[in-house]
Amino acid sequence: MSELRDLLVHTAHQIADHREATATMRVFPAVEPASLRTGFSGPLSAGPTAAAAVIEDLVAAAGPGLVATTGPRYFGFVIGGALNAATAADLLTTGWDQPAYNAVSAPAAAVVEEVSGAWLKELLGLPAAASFGFVTGAQAANTVGLAAARHYVLRAAGHDVERDGLAGAPRVRIVANAERHATIDRSLRLLGFGSALLEEVATDDDGAIDTEALRSVLASQPPGPTIVVVQAGNVNTGACDDLAAAVEVAHAHGAWVHVDGAFGLWAAASPSTRHLVTGIEGADSWGCDGHKWLNVPYDSGYVFCAHPDAHAAAMAYTAAYLALPGVDAVRGPGDYVPESSRRARGFATWAALRELGRDGVADLVAGCCALARRFADQLDVAEGVEVVNDVVLNQVLVRFGRGSDAERDATTDRVIAAVQRTGECWMGATTWHGMRLMRISVSNWSTTEADVDRSVAAILSCCTA
Repeated sequence: MSELRDLLVHTAHQIADHREATATMRVFPAVEPASLRTGFSGPLSAGPTAAAAVIEDLVAAAGPGLVATTGPRYFGFVIGGALNAATAADLLTTGWDQPAYNAVSAPAAAVVEEVSGAWLKELLGLPAAASFGFVTGAQAANTVGLAAARHYVLRAAGHDVERDGLAGAPRVRIVANAERHATIDRSLRLLGFGSALLEEVATDDDGAIDTEALRSVLASQPPGPTIVVVQAGNVNTGACDDLAAAVEVAHAHGAWVHVDGAFGLWAAASPSTRHLVTGIEGADSWGCDGHKWLNVPYDSGYVFCAHPDAHAAAMAYTAAYLALPGVDAVRGPGDYVPESSRRARGFATWAALRELGRDGVADLVAGCCALARRFADQLDVAEGVEVVNDVVLNQVLVRFGRGSDAERDATTDRVIAAVQRTGECWMGATTWHGMRLMRISVSNWSTTEADVDRSVAAILSCCTA
């Protein structure tokens, strides 16, 4: 065997060892940052080091600080555990090292995005004619979607924003759910709008947009370029806006509608949750993650747009050296995303969709929702424990303790920290409606009822410790 082959085989074994260990290892490592720095530190050598030695040193240094994010009891940040086929495809992607800008730089990478994009639109109930881009995640997806919206609404007002910028442009109204994800505000900063421009719309008790309040906000100013941002899957509660009603109201005022569906857009892929996103197809752009509920390795996200010309106008560029024979024979992936130098993310997505199939994706979504309800059902009946949200998807918010709000907040933070220290499972914390809460996100294909029960036992044990 060649040196490279030996190295790759050995590395594959290291990966498999780690992935298999996540079922039983501590979910979060018990290691101090100073110790990790010691493992990675030291002077940079003057000469080369054998590749095999480099990998051995990397595994030794990183191992103590690895989080079992692919394991069945990691419930933080809506992180899905990478599927087996998607993981292997991602390894191939790295090995093949295809610059997935267009069909000349990487024909296979361009074509696999064509196929995977069509499959995704079908699964998510989006228009077949919509354009799409494979991006790093929901932040990039929201930014691209809003860039397309910026182009569209300003072009309708007679302004070429790609040529002339925002200086002298008509004012664009940005209207959004008051409980939007923070990536929306950052997208507005990146696009030159600024977050102060945003007009917030009130929500209901679970964080879904109040459509009558939306109507009132939109009617409060004269018609003009307007973008409305709604969401599928509140970051804390999982609640979905009434998309059908919101789209109808927004379009009646001539607004573009962007759906931030980082994880909630996947509700459309399961018959048991599809009703939560009724009307989703009527929006103008959509964003979601692959590394969340599709369980594709990081980093993976998707943006879709019902107006392909606006999408391409906001993102595409050309140069003399790019005008090569055959370049127009296949859709150019780089025309719909911000990056030219981009990895071929489509291979892992294609593999995940092939491994699961339509029914498998539906079962993954429904299964995670059922496990979230299992968490809620067991925790909500325990003394001194309260589930505060309506569990409609995969998000569970839990409050601990008794007494004043301040006392319950302190108890909740104590319980969360104690659970994290056990290494049995990992859940994050959040503040929602003024309450400190444990935030449980069930997103992993490998999580079982036994994993939920084991995690609940760890949580309740920490409540009484």
